[in-house]
Amino acid sequence: MDLIEPSIHELADLYRRKAVSPVEVIQAYLDRIESLDPRINAYITVDAAGAMEQARAAEKRIAAGEGGPLTGVPLAVKDVLCTKGLATTCASNILKNFVPPYDAFIIARLREAGAVILGKTNMDEFAMGSSCEHSAYGPTRNPWNTDLIPGGSSGGSAAATAARLCAGALGTDTGGSIRQPAGHCGVVGLKPTYGRVSRYGLVAFASSLDQAGPITRNVRDAALLMNVIAGHDPADSTSAPEPVPDYTAVLDRDLRGLRVGLPAEYFAQGLDPEVEGAVRAAVDVLIRLGAEPVDVSLPHTEYGVAAYYIVAPAEASSNLARYDGVKYGMRLEGDRDLMDMYLETRSAGFGPEVIRRIMIGTYVLSAGYYDAYYRKATQVRGLIRQDFETAFERCDVLACPVSPIPPFKIGEMTDDPLAMYLTDVYTLCINMAGIPGLSVPCGRTASGLPIGLQLLGGMFQEARLLQTAHQYEQASEISFGREVPSL
Repeated sequence: MDLIEPSIHELADLYRRKAVSPVEVIQAYLDRIESLDPRINAYITVDAAGAMEQARAAEKRIAAGEGGPLTGVPLAVKDVLCTKGLATTCASNILKNFVPPYDAFIIARLREAGAVILGKTNMDEFAMGSSCEHSAYGPTRNPWNTDLIPGGSSGGSAAATAARLCAGALGTDTGGSIRQPAGHCGVVGLKPTYGRVSRYGLVAFASSLDQAGPITRNVRDAALLMNVIAGHDPADSTSAPEPVPDYTAVLDRDLRGLRVGLPAEYFAQGLDPEVEGAVRAAVDVLIRLGAEPVDVSLPHTEYGVAAYYIVAPAEASSNLARYDGVKYGMRLEGDRDLMDMYLETRSAGFGPEVIRRIMIGTYVLSAGYYDAYYRKATQVRGLIRQDFETAFERCDVLACPVSPIPPFKIGEMTDDPLAMYLTDVYTLCINMAGIPGLSVPCGRTASGLPIGLQLLGGMFQEARLLQTAHQYEQASEISFGREVPSL
């Protein structure tokens, strides 16, 4: 048996039957990472010794009959989530030596469940990017074509999952950073409702937008991860005290009577014909399964990019002010005054994209510009939220593309930030509204690249999205989650 082949729920069954052992599986993944990751660059840190120690502990739990669905399962974690004793760099020089003294809430949940953390995955620095090129550790490459980007900012987590360098991973999503790389890498990615998953221990980019979630090979695996990481956390004031359902319980329910909304603004000019064709074909599958199509409108979508790139940089400017060379992280020494130390440390520690967003954010929050920019952007955010609320009065889920274009060549857009920002046009409004969104593979381009279907739901409707995606996945002939890239 090829030990990297079973998915998370398949591994759980194999462990339960004592067909394989966690130690064997973890060693197989570590060997594959050592062999293939130099080509992909999905990992910043691989914790081989720690992973084997966790595997041995998992083996004992299983032998004692105490194992759960994630016990002994090899997972990767985006390097923006704090891991006790294991470096958390945010792909930035300014945190290259930072080792947290505590685990993020969801990391602690995974450890309690017996999951094995293989290491920390590459990303756009401080999660600011859509291509996983803005990293102090170099770009991550798409496993289906290593000349192309994997999407960002959770590109390392998506690429590692697709390339079988882990069985699943955690990512974070501020404007599409789980869904977009999942779509580009042919895996499943879920951004939960804001507040559904604790942000305690998640290094902040934009605090009102950030949300962590799973990236997996299939929908059932995503549901299993959600069962563990979702839930209220008193340490996070934005964490919602909502009961957590068993997300796997609804997966096999049929879709008869489900109302699927098709937002006109998400099938507009600029959408690649191959992407549109794959998404519309996926909607046809949902209709054959019993869903009812409904045409809807989200009229304020056209203002989403402009509003997002005011709100998110403003929050980033505030959050990243703490990295000043005084408290923790990088500090440039020398005979200078305090202001020089600030300027030189931050200039050397942050990359160009992070600096660009800090400057934008500082500008829109400055005296004389706050009302003209930030206040108006927050008002537009309210209108975007109302658009979704109105749409969900007429439908149960929305179906649309994840990205307007397939993955592009590394370096193709790095000199054109606006073009890069526009690739998030179908994902960032979801963060502005706080609703959940899911990406599931729905097709491939003529050159064999993955295309993602995005499903959107009302607040705390993750179970419905997972059910819809699972039913589509079972009926679809798209097999990215079962295929292994030729590396």
